[in-house]
Amino acid sequence: MSRPSDHYDSRPAGSGDAVTQPRLGSAGWLRWFWRQLTSMRTALFLLLLLAIAAVPGSLVPQRSSDPNGVTQYFANNPDLAPALDSIQAFDVYSSAWFSAIYLLLFVSLIGCVIPRTKHHLQALRAKPPKTPARLARLSGFTARDAPAGTDAQAAIESASGLLKAGGYRVARFDNGPEVSVSAERGYLRETGNLVFHSALVGILITVGFGSGFGFSGQRVLVEGQTFVNTLLAYDSFNPGRFFDDASLDPYKLKLDDFDVAYETKNLKAFGQALDFTADVTVTPRGEAAKPGAVKVNGPLRTGGTDVYLLGNGYAPTITVKDPDGTVVFTDSIPFLPQDANLTSLGVVKVPDGLKKQVGMIGFFYPTQAEAQSGAYFSSFPDLEYPLLTLNVYAGDLGLDEGVPTSVYSLDTDKMDALATRTTTVKPLELKPGETQQLPGGLGSVTFEDANPGAKKGDFSGSVLRFASFDIHHDPTQGWVLLFAVLVLLGLLTSLFIPRRRVWVKAIEQGDGSVRLEYAGLARGDDPALEAAVADLADRHGAQLPAAPLAPAPDQT
Repeated sequence: MSRPSDHYDSRPAGSGDAVTQPRLGSAGWLRWFWRQLTSMRTALFLLLLLAIAAVPGSLVPQRSSDPNGVTQYFANNPDLAPALDSIQAFDVYSSAWFSAIYLLLFVSLIGCVIPRTKHHLQALRAKPPKTPARLARLSGFTARDAPAGTDAQAAIESASGLLKAGGYRVARFDNGPEVSVSAERGYLRETGNLVFHSALVGILITVGFGSGFGFSGQRVLVEGQTFVNTLLAYDSFNPGRFFDDASLDPYKLKLDDFDVAYETKNLKAFGQALDFTADVTVTPRGEAAKPGAVKVNGPLRTGGTDVYLLGNGYAPTITVKDPDGTVVFTDSIPFLPQDANLTSLGVVKVPDGLKKQVGMIGFFYPTQAEAQSGAYFSSFPDLEYPLLTLNVYAGDLGLDEGVPTSVYSLDTDKMDALATRTTTVKPLELKPGETQQLPGGLGSVTFEDANPGAKKGDFSGSVLRFASFDIHHDPTQGWVLLFAVLVLLGLLTSLFIPRRRVWVKAIEQGDGSVRLEYAGLARGDDPALEAAVADLADRHGAQLPAAPLAPAPDQT
């Protein structure tokens, strides 16, 4: 049937098939955008998008956690690294695009939670809904005749008691010959849902504050060295946006010993590390020194920081003397492991004390072996037959120009090769305790034995080890844990607590009998609803008083 021509929604005359839509205007568009942003579908999409956006942070090193790895990535990928840097791939978690997703998710969750919380509080204060007129249309409908003599009011009172004992909120309704009770439970399901989303907002807030007020720093310690928790003592330091160095709690951390256990019985896993333990001595400010230990999955908590074990290796102690025997350089230098058997690479730079500046590229082999090609390699990561080889260069180390250079690399472009595989003088080879002369009469170099009292052939402890520590401070760790627990509890509650309504109706029949009807309705999936209604009917019927037996007729 067509609408009259003067209907407010009729098409104007002569408009053909065109439909005139009202203009939303700026306020309408803003309202539409806000409804889209605060919908649950958008929140879930942003949560998935945030997880996807975090993936690049695990594919390339991040400046916040591995600045040396970023430097090495630029060296290994000179063409790709600048392109990745232009899209903030090395600073994923502080990038503009990650922060935009983060903030949109934050706003979306708040926009979802606040209206739903208001609605939930109103529902908690409201009475259960009136009993439907036709219970037969609902799930689990059951109709039974009450025992003779049952009063409808008493039957409903009995049903109310059973429902209250089952955790239901109840309300009674009296409609002439029909008396009923309406019951509802499962509000914890929505409460758990709101707790889940509120805790997600809490995690977003605390993580944001933690990244702003926390810090992360790295320090390499050789056995016997001490670290003091001050800003200048870190090898690399990544503060949060609101970090204040006055908040650092000074303490001393000394690496006493680094112990590694290797597999030697299972040939299929021969040489694999079984356990790492850094034995340390911690001296908090104003307190006595106390021992501690740092393991791979066991950080040390001290001075408001968590000390994690990142890596380890060998640190050969090298001494360089001039031709007169005067020591011009001595240090324990961390050598970076290059493979699982700890074949390690290190650089020695001697800028002063000799006729020329000297640089040496060293290779350390904990258990030196030789391949058919003549190349050396390490066959086992422990000190069974240690050997140090040094390629020697002389010239400009590039230190006088004031430009920072890495201690783990040597630029040989402006240096002359004195002892390498391509020169007449081959690389120097030293075992712990041995000394070799530098080419060109520049002096001598000694590979110091850290355990000179050991018997001959026993190299255990002859080379010091180093450990790389990550020192992390996050003032919101406890809050993140609390909100994470709330997320889990809220999720479990929303998944396993059913939301259901149950009705019991007592109808007085014309002959004085009472008919009882039971039915339920679920909010969402509830496969146990019909069984719950049937069980209620059985328990209610068993609780109703049976009709008294009629007296036997007198036979006298």
